[in-house]
Amino acid sequence: MHLLKANYNFIDIMTSISNLQKARAAYQPKLPKALQGPVKAVEGAATQSVGNQAEIKDLFPNTYGMPVVEFEQGTEANTASFNIGVILSGGQAPGGHNVISGLFDGIKSLNPNNKLYGFLMGPGGLVDHKYIELTPEIIDAYRNTGGFDIIGSGRTKLEEVDQFEKGIVILRELGIKALVIIGGDDSNTNACVLAEYYAAKNYGVQVIGCPKTIDGDLKNEQIEASFGFDTACKTYSELIGNIERDCNSARKYWHFIKVMGRSASHIALECALQTQPNICLVSEEVEAKEMSLDDIVSYIAKTVAVRAAQGDNFGTVIIPEGLIEFIPAIKKLIAELNDVLATDEAKAVAREDQIEYVKAHLSAANLATFSSLPAGVARQLALDRDPHGNVQVSLIETEKLLSEMVGKKLAEMKKAGEYVGKFSAQHHFFGYEGRCAAPSNFDADYCYSLGFNASRLVACGKTGYMSVIRNTTAPAEQWIAGGVPITMMMNLEKRAGKFKPVIRKALVELDGAPFKFFAANREKWAVETSYLYPGSIQYWGPSEVCDQTTKTLQLEQNK
Repeated sequence: MHLLKANYNFIDIMTSISNLQKARAAYQPKLPKALQGPVKAVEGAATQSVGNQAEIKDLFPNTYGMPVVEFEQGTEANTASFNIGVILSGGQAPGGHNVISGLFDGIKSLNPNNKLYGFLMGPGGLVDHKYIELTPEIIDAYRNTGGFDIIGSGRTKLEEVDQFEKGIVILRELGIKALVIIGGDDSNTNACVLAEYYAAKNYGVQVIGCPKTIDGDLKNEQIEASFGFDTACKTYSELIGNIERDCNSARKYWHFIKVMGRSASHIALECALQTQPNICLVSEEVEAKEMSLDDIVSYIAKTVAVRAAQGDNFGTVIIPEGLIEFIPAIKKLIAELNDVLATDEAKAVAREDQIEYVKAHLSAANLATFSSLPAGVARQLALDRDPHGNVQVSLIETEKLLSEMVGKKLAEMKKAGEYVGKFSAQHHFFGYEGRCAAPSNFDADYCYSLGFNASRLVACGKTGYMSVIRNTTAPAEQWIAGGVPITMMMNLEKRAGKFKPVIRKALVELDGAPFKFFAANREKWAVETSYLYPGSIQYWGPSEVCDQTTKTLQLEQNK
């Protein structure tokens, strides 16, 4: 079903934009030197998956073992003629519009007759044949803007043969040679499955992925950063800095600030490096040290007491949203809950009876953990799941749970003469505030390069690859462009009771430079008021202000 421009509210966009949007529309993103003219693809050695090599090879016989590709400046212009489809998949991340604009400019630079079609509201648009042709007028209205509203996003999983076959119908009808899927680890896993299916069927449709997630956990030796992480962290850090300034002004509140990051603590750690709070919890460390919920509460309470003893009854605590899943006892509970709730019998149980059903099917140790949790948290663990079967940890108000437990611990300490201060808490959760921010200069350039680079991967006939840009702490002209086989990043993991091929998430490395720097400074930050106030994202000004990468990247690459 072709949707007309008017149906998607494009007409009003050019007349109802802010002054910032008007100014940012004129910004021309920078490209790596290798992409500034004809390219030559240089292939490396054959690759293998990061885990479960035999199983992944069996599942992806047509797209496994392909070489890493790096682009160099070429001499012969490629005037390839083809149409491309693009999908935005999963949660929003700053820079998605620039991936699309880079893709658009890339295919037009090869041949002005090439067309770009956007499938609406995520992968479901491909299955349901809902699309729009992206014209120069539409693209120009969205350059350097945040959000995914150019075509919308969705979380439909592409994993069924019926979906693949419905997709090929519209791809053939529109003469689409390749599909570019912009998404996170799950979305790019779906892209890999789709690429394998179309290759096995000899359908002649290529599939390319682009690494998106503000969580920062889609990275490895080839992918230095997922797009959107830079902007989201700068947005959250501005807000945290504002809170720290208020905290240091009023001097009467402890602010418990939860930030996004369900599976990894990259955002929390980067925000800590940017703002130097009194406490930042890192989920991966909690798991490695096998800390209990009481251990975490005691750690925070002791810091509160030390600061109170010196007259400072205020402070800031940064908490990753996935923290509760990393507490070993709760992690074991969640793993068993996943198995218990994945059965057909469990799915048939009425919602109001599910808590009792869970209790009847848990092991003794996990039942004890489940019963010790506040009723609201226990209910969320047992009942509220996302489309992938995961606990919706963003709904668990960990910041309130911790502050309440810290308050009780301090009351006990006061009775014992171990605490002399006053404790009052404020709560914050920064999530949606960062997902659609106008992209930083880094993300504007990085995303545009990812999209432009994807057009070259298509022109070179690649499928089952992810667009990658490396050497990103250097000036953009020195960035390295190319592609990496998606199968190279995959292993098997248990999802909803079954082992499935997925891209391995990158967690915070406790022996990595970013965490080591944090660990070396956190005791000082805990006791002293060492707050940094990074301010808002800078678009114009000195390079040392507006063109900086994240602290994480700088430390990882020793810059």
